[in-house]
Amino acid sequence: KVLIDVPRSDLAEELAQSETKIQVLQDTLQQVLDRREEERQSRQLLQLYLEALKTEDSILSKVAEPKAAPRRAMDVVDTGTSSTDTSATTALRDQVLAALKEKPAPELCLDSQDLELVLKEDAAALASALGWDKQRAGALQEACDQELSKRLRQVQTLHSLRSTSKGKKTLP
Repeated sequence: KVLIDVPRSDLAEELAQSETKIQVLQDTLQQVLDRREEERQSRQLLQLYLEALKTEDSILSKVAEPKAAPRRAMDVVDTGTSSTDTSATTALRDQVLAALKEKPAPELCLDSQDLELVLKEDAAALASALGWDKQRAGALQEACDQELSKRLRQVQTLHSLRSTSKGKKTLP
């Protein structure tokens, strides 16, 4: 950096070289500095990418954990018969309802598909199935919506990082 900043005529005189050779030398040194800066930025981008992968892996492992538990009940299918029991008509599985009731932050332990089911559920039916008031069920749906949005943003960021890293040319 110091050699680049020295006036060309002074450096040429000190090294007993022509100014054109000194200009070539300074240009080469500037290219080396530019390449080092690009490498530093590439390392930073790679670190961000690796952190995003770790985050994605931790999300995937959290999502996989509830699926590992044996499912006691499947989704209820509407067969066209009427029923007065609202918990029987809900599209949510018993496992999801149990997680919603028992966990302090259930939106964090549900997979994305279950979060979407909670969001699609009518707030009154959800409140009835959980034995909660409608306001509390609405707050739960809002928390699920925020968590799902956060996950979608993370996926978009990861895709953006992947496309950026694919677009970069490898350095020699």
